Amino acid sequence: MTNISRRTFLKTGVFAAAGLTIVPGHVLGRNFGFTAPSDKLNIAGIGVGGMGRRNLANMNTENIVALCDIDWQYAGKTFNDYPNARKFKDWRVMFDEMGDSIDAVMVATPDHTHAGVTAHAMTLGKHCYTQKPLTHSVYESRLLTRLAKKYKVATQMGNQGNSFDWCRQIAEWIQSGIIGDVYEVHCWTDRPIWPQGLQEPKTAVKCPKTLDWDLFIGPARKRPYNPVYTPWNWRGWWDFGTGALGDMACHIMDPLYWALDLKYPTSVIGSSTLSNLYSPPHAQVVTYTFPARPPKGNVKMPEVKVYWYDGGLVPPRPEELKDGEMMGDENGGIIFIGTKGKIMTGCYGMNPTLLPFSAMENFNQPKPTIPRIKGGNGDIWNTNAHEQDWIRACKESAANRTEASSNFQFSGPFNEMVVMGVLAVRLSGLYGLHRELQWDGENMRFTNISPNDKIKIVTTDDFKVIDGDPRFDRRYADFNAAEMAAEWIKHTYENGFSLPDMP
Repeated sequence: MTNISRRTFLKTGVFAAAGLTIVPGHVLGRNFGFTAPSDKLNIAGIGVGGMGRRNLANMNTENIVALCDIDWQYAGKTFNDYPNARKFKDWRVMFDEMGDSIDAVMVATPDHTHAGVTAHAMTLGKHCYTQKPLTHSVYESRLLTRLAKKYKVATQMGNQGNSFDWCRQIAEWIQSGIIGDVYEVHCWTDRPIWPQGLQEPKTAVKCPKTLDWDLFIGPARKRPYNPVYTPWNWRGWWDFGTGALGDMACHIMDPLYWALDLKYPTSVIGSSTLSNLYSPPHAQVVTYTFPARPPKGNVKMPEVKVYWYDGGLVPPRPEELKDGEMMGDENGGIIFIGTKGKIMTGCYGMNPTLLPFSAMENFNQPKPTIPRIKGGNGDIWNTNAHEQDWIRACKESAANRTEASSNFQFSGPFNEMVVMGVLAVRLSGLYGLHRELQWDGENMRFTNISPNDKIKIVTTDDFKVIDGDPRFDRRYADFNAAEMAAEWIKHTYENGFSLPDMP
């Protein structure tokens, strides 16, 4: 029998004597490697007004013991879902007061606060489920990847399509050589479905009493409250979100990142409609180049170019599609181009098909080689497969754990690629760096931006008609490109917030 310390035994006894129901998992034995799957985790939800509510509903097989949100009106429905959970506005206070009673956290805050919450939770030994995009910056993604490895916690990024069968099916098709060696991929989304290209509001608005504005700002630059920022449209502001690329690439590019065994791109090109200092563009195209990789399965992995489109921009229509046949689905899709053929999917990699569609008539599916996730063959909007697979991993000892498939060792480097593409768009602009930016992934830096490179970024963009004539007031500010790139790769944290050190 494992020798449990007297201190742990006494602590267990204290809980029992007091009649408390919130008992941390490590007291129940999880740290000693023999926790039964029936034992329930004590989970805290952080950012529970939007997607976090759905995530918690998919985790309600466990004990939801704490809820944290900066907007108690927006989070009201979730508070009603779990009336016995303690409520907080500041996750730091929650950890101070309940840290010993929490096994795991679900993080669904705005993008700019994902890393701070998740990183500090992992240093406390908490398992983490963090919504996509995993982080707001490249450096933050690298940090979470390394912290997860150091602290041996179970992790999962909230790109739920990763747990579904079609993601594995695509990898098996490609790695069995059905379309030969893939050298080009196109992916697109119907996003954004929120306002973008916005000017920074100049009017001050009284903040609701139910909202802690300073906690919403977190590590970002201070500014007056305005309802255009929250509760939902923060994706349309650079300081808080990552636009359509950050929102949807972690879903749509997931199957290709996995199937093609990608890691860091060697270069990126960004192009977009007019952007400004505050808000992402209405539409953008990003071109990534990935180097050749070792063969996978029956195919070579040559250099591959990956194209991203959003805001109504789409790739060239495959010649194999007949008139009236939809390219992807209404939400987007992927087209893989190989030396022997093409695969097309819908958004999330759904419903993969060879092109032309007639090629499917005599198609023999390759034998499944990648383990499936329980529940991963259902409706993506009506299953808890992704959350439950993470919960399963949480309950396994670190030494014997089968990691959830979007654990941070996979999703950390993946997310680095996504948010690096965001930087390419920000650095291009109308008067930016119109060049292929060379990327040193290991060292997280662009190698062909000189110390003297300048970029102009729109700060004001106004339009009026006076006496029938259009009058434009478009102003720019000059910035050092290398300095801006460095700041966007690794953000300066303000207002007393900080990150743990990089392991």
